[in-house]
Amino acid sequence: MDLCSLIERNAAFSPDKPAIAFEGEVLSYAAFRARIEQAARALRAEFGIGRGDRVAVLSLNRPDYLVLLYACARLGAVLVPLNWRLAAVEQLFILTDAAVKLLVLEQAFAGILPALEARLPATGVIGFDFAPPRGDAFDRLLARTRGNGPIADADLSCPLLIVYTSGTTGRPKGAVLRQEALLWNGVMSQHMHGLTSDDHVLTVLPFFHVGGLNIQTTPALHHGATVTIHSRFTPEAALATIARDRPTLTVLVPATIQAMSDHPDWVLTDLSSLRAVSTGSTIVPPHLIERLVARGVPVLQVYGSTETCPVAVYTRLGGDLSRAGSTGLPGLYCEAAVVDDNGRELPPDVPGEIVVRGPNVFCEYWGNPEATSEALRDGWYRTGDIGRRDADGYFWVHDRKKNLIISGGENIYPAEVERVLREHPDVVECGVIGRPDPRWNEVPVAYVIRRVGCTVEAEGLKAHVLTQLARFKVPRDIVFVDDLPRTALGKVQHFMLRKLVGGAS
Repeated sequence: MDLCSLIERNAAFSPDKPAIAFEGEVLSYAAFRARIEQAARALRAEFGIGRGDRVAVLSLNRPDYLVLLYACARLGAVLVPLNWRLAAVEQLFILTDAAVKLLVLEQAFAGILPALEARLPATGVIGFDFAPPRGDAFDRLLARTRGNGPIADADLSCPLLIVYTSGTTGRPKGAVLRQEALLWNGVMSQHMHGLTSDDHVLTVLPFFHVGGLNIQTTPALHHGATVTIHSRFTPEAALATIARDRPTLTVLVPATIQAMSDHPDWVLTDLSSLRAVSTGSTIVPPHLIERLVARGVPVLQVYGSTETCPVAVYTRLGGDLSRAGSTGLPGLYCEAAVVDDNGRELPPDVPGEIVVRGPNVFCEYWGNPEATSEALRDGWYRTGDIGRRDADGYFWVHDRKKNLIISGGENIYPAEVERVLREHPDVVECGVIGRPDPRWNEVPVAYVIRRVGCTVEAEGLKAHVLTQLARFKVPRDIVFVDDLPRTALGKVQHFMLRKLVGGAS
């Protein structure tokens, strides 16, 4: 059995059930299964793709992105999703590091091809949407491939994904996730959401991120539900789909919640079909959660990372959602703990590093045994996140361990200061970092985006922070900026801010 077997079973039980909806077209489970099988045959016949070979994909969300994922599962090959927001030189590093045998891409990203041919001439290329005579296209590849009968070269122990983390220092690392990681991740998503084949999931987050791919999308397909996918997020398209197609579940990160709830159509859109919205990726500002709750939509929090596939800790639909700011309990098939620097578990309500263990956790960083041994200790993944758990086992995430500011012997969690700053009506977004200081070792500094037309000054924001936090937590300086460095999902990149002041990266 491999992960593709779940698609086969759903196709057998409900062949005509819609599996994927995209831009007005619907792919049934029977058609999805057939296209996966044809893709697996074509990849093997044309490019010799087999067990362990790496296949990269550079594309916006589209149904064939998922076809490619499950075709790799059937062949025992490994999919390497590329972040299309990266510079070409960054993408080339990943292609080189993973020794990719084949790149499948959208024509919109064909600008990488001259550099690819120069640097990696042996790498095969095929386009999802290339038109003749530019090159081959995925549809034509599948159409000319002949053969029948099942292809069964893999099992659940085979690696399926190498997902490169953005990396806070140096080069990005490729987290290797086995097929079984996606299987158990899907089981925990089902438990979290009460997911059934009757659900309809709306996916607007990018597939190159494990959140867009694995919080709801692949779990929904494993349980026979329907998934509507958007090529990329826009608030107007997401709101229009909710109103028209009535999805029951979706995943949104804070940046997308902000964009949707600020849109003029927000107050006009009927959200009553949504059983829940799941969110995570970073610490979620309470006022964004309140915007959804005020519209009658329950908000579930999920904590995890690329290395955990990502579902690890979560609040559950129908469970206790009353603990403000809590990201929930360890997943059904996952362990989590809070430990000190020596790996000893800490008592309730004492902050420490969050560690995770379970079948959903990555097995290694590709080609990087040193980083692997540092992150995986006795089966536990050291997340680098600082948090606490209460006496009932519920978790709160405070900040990244590397973001921690130690000022005069006192710990300052930037996320706490950022939360208070964002509560000021004139603040759109902010990032807080530590700046070296000869007296205090470090002092907090805030980078702030003001709302258009607002004139709040630094002293006013400092006074606001002082109403809620201790004086040593008040930013020493506040720098007003037009934008902040962000990840693909809108998370502020603190390590980039630290470079601005010459701090440690």
